This record gives sequence, C-alpha cells and structure tokens, in this order.
Amino acid sequence: MENLWREVLNEIEIEISKPIFLTFLKPTTLLSLVDSIATINSPTRITSEYIEKRYYFLIKKILGKKTGQDVSLVFTSGARAGGKIGVIPGPLFAANIKSEIQKRPPRIRADYTFDSMAVSESNQLAYTAALTVATNPGAKYNPLFLYGTVGVGKTHLMNAIANKSFAENENLNVMYLTTEEFTNEVVEAIRDKTTNQMRKKFRNVNILLLDDVQFLTGKDRMQEELFHTFNTLIDKGRQVVLSSDRPPQDLRKIETRLASRFEGGLSVDIGPPDFELRTAILLIKSKKYGLSLSYDAAKAAAERIEDTRALEGFLLKVVSTRQDAPGGEVSVEDIMPILGKTKPATGPLRPDDVIRTICTIYDIKPTQLKGVKRDSYLIGPRHMCMFILKEETSLTFVEIGNLIGGRDHTTVMHAVEKIKDKVLVSPKTKEEIMFIKKRIKEELL
Repeated sequence: MENLWREVLNEIEIEISKPIFLTFLKPTTLLSLVDSIATINSPTRITSEYIEKRYYFLIKKILGKKTGQDVSLVFTSGARAGGKIGVIPGPLFAANIKSEIQKRPPRIRADYTFDSMAVSESNQLAYTAALTVATNPGAKYNPLFLYGTVGVGKTHLMNAIANKSFAENENLNVMYLTTEEFTNEVVEAIRDKTTNQMRKKFRNVNILLLDDVQFLTGKDRMQEELFHTFNTLIDKGRQVVLSSDRPPQDLRKIETRLASRFEGGLSVDIGPPDFELRTAILLIKSKKYGLSLSYDAAKAAAERIEDTRALEGFLLKVVSTRQDAPGGEVSVEDIMPILGKTKPATGPLRPDDVIRTICTIYDIKPTQLKGVKRDSYLIGPRHMCMFILKEETSLTFVEIGNLIGGRDHTTVMHAVEKIKDKVLVSPKTKEEIMFIKKRIKEELL
C-alpha cells in the first residue's frame, strides 16, 4: 500500500500546485484496496472533504492506471493504528459502501442540499431557479447559468440540484464535474482514441452540471466538444447547469456560438452574502462542527467577517479553542478573543502579512523573495506576491516595486498581468491564489 500510494502521490504532485500538495495530499495514506474500492485517509475531516471535492477524479485516474482497475474512492479521516476510522458521511460513505457507490451519482456532496443552504436577498433568485430545475429537470431554465465570486454558494446549489433530482428519481443519470475534469476527459479520450465513448458518456446524461466554465477560455477543442454536447442534451430535453465567476457575456476567448448557448436560458447573479445571510451561514455551519453558537455571537462575527470562506475559518478557530471544554453555548464573550484578532474585512491586508505568508508557503526567506536572483523557484512566488499585493492592498505599482527589492514599476505590472493571464487558463493557478489568500486571512485570526 505504501509503495503504491507513494507512486500515486508522485504523479499527483506534478499535476497540482506545491502548496496544495504539501498541505492536503502529502499527509494522506492509502489504507486499503479491496474489491476495487480504495480507502484513503487524511488527518482531518476537513482535509478529506476538500480532497474528495477537488481531486476525486484525478486520484481515481492515477490509481486506476497504476492498478489496472476501475477503482472507486472512499475517504476517511483520523485513522490510527488500532483506533477508529472516521468515515465522512456523504454520497459515497454509507453503511453499505459498495451499494451506495453504485446508487448515488459520483462526486455529489450529501450535505449540500437545499435544506442546508442559508437564503437571503443576495441568493434568493438563484435558490428559487435551482429548486425549479431540480424539481423538473429540462422543462424550464435550460441552461441555468449561475455566476458570482468565490464562496457565494454556486457549487452548493449545483450539488443541491443533483441531490434533490436524484432523490425524486433514482433512475436519472446525473453528472457533476469541474471544467478542469471535463478538459482532462477530452484530452485523455483524444490521446487514447476513445472519443466516441467519451461523447456517449457526456451526451446520454439526464443532468449535466459543469462548474467553473470560465476555464474554457482559449481552449478551442474543449469548447467544440462542449458545444456539441450542449446541443445534443438540449435537443433531448436534458438539463444543463453551468457555473462561472462572471456572466456569459464577460467570458473572454469563448466562441460566440457557445457564449450564445450559455445565454439561451436563465443567467443568475449570486451576490456576496449580506449581514443576515452571513449570520445564518454561521448558525448552520456551527452545527456541522458540533458548536452551539448563540444568535448574538453569530451576529457579532457576521458584523466583523464578510468573506464566506473566512466565516468557516473563524468557526474552526472557535472549535480549536473549545477542545478542553466541549459542549455548552458559545457566547459573544467566548468569541471576542478571536474576533479581537480578526482584521476588519473591509480594510486592506498589511504588506508584511502577505510577504510573510507567501515565504512560509513556498519555504523561502523574505530576503530571497526581495533579492536579485532569478532562480525558477523564486520567480513564481515573487510574481504571486506582487499580484496579491496589488489585489489585496492599496499599494501602487511603484510602492510594490520598492517593497520587493526596489524593482521598477513596469516589472510589477508585467508580473501582475502574467498571473492574470495564467488565472484565465489554469485552474491550478486560481486555486493557488485562493489558498494563499485563505492562509493570509487565517493567520490574522
């Protein structure tokens, strides 16, 4: 098991960013491989959930190639020698794992339902449209195009559609995947000369849920495959649901005919959560972590924290401070020490926080980041630092250049534009940026 998993991790490391690999994938182990079911363990439940959500198909592909089997994956957390294994409750992890894997659509989170989603004015229309689609797929709002910034609930709604529609009709063929996974499938089909099988797989589903379609920009062959798949499904009366970080008309380097198909149904903007929604999110998610968060405490945190991802980071901090005293209601007084360290969400980050966190993640020294050496292991972090400083602080290009070793402002502009271009074509780069920003904010808690 150890040798096999080491080989799998070696290939995964090539495919994803170094910070993500070191933080999430490297600590994992392969506990067992029985009847083509691989059990993969992570140190924590949150880590397991993240890996299952983001890298299920990548792990399945590499492990399948190594073993010659069509494997299914089960994710556990906290396994120890002689200890209990905490299996993540979800679509793949019921008492009878084998039958559950066969019954439920792959990659669908059981906890992402309409009932578990907090709703207010910012996401009410998207919620109603998604519920309509789930109740009667293909009949109305086809396609449904959900767009909004990171963390507003697009993936939650897509999973909720899958869960509700499948619960009402188990015979439905429901497929959820990210655009990165769709791209990988197309590339592998071309390489293996199995494009006919790949097309049958995508064009015979009842509901296709495709996440992050902004990453189709500039990928002509992928756009062509999606265009024909899209037309086939719509002609058959099948449901298509798409998500993006921007509206269809703002997608760059997307074929006009494909963009027009995206706009042919209902496009819904999901706005950032307002105060009431942030409060509701905290109350709902606190139950997930076994916390009894008081309403006043939730309001106090919602007033201070605006980013939805930071809300979860706050709850994790609360959990860690109550390990010695579990149970009981969490009051405003209990969370004030944590909120007291929390920087107001509306204020810019301090440049020193950005530089320190980036150096920690990439295992380099600030003097190296600011130095004159142009080694490959320094250029990437340096560009990323300039990009995040420009996005997350009020510094000008000149000020950033002075901060990073006295560089010319045109050098900073070039670095920022280079990262922006990479974000458009590389999901890995976008993920890396999200991870860095999350780490910076978590360290301020």
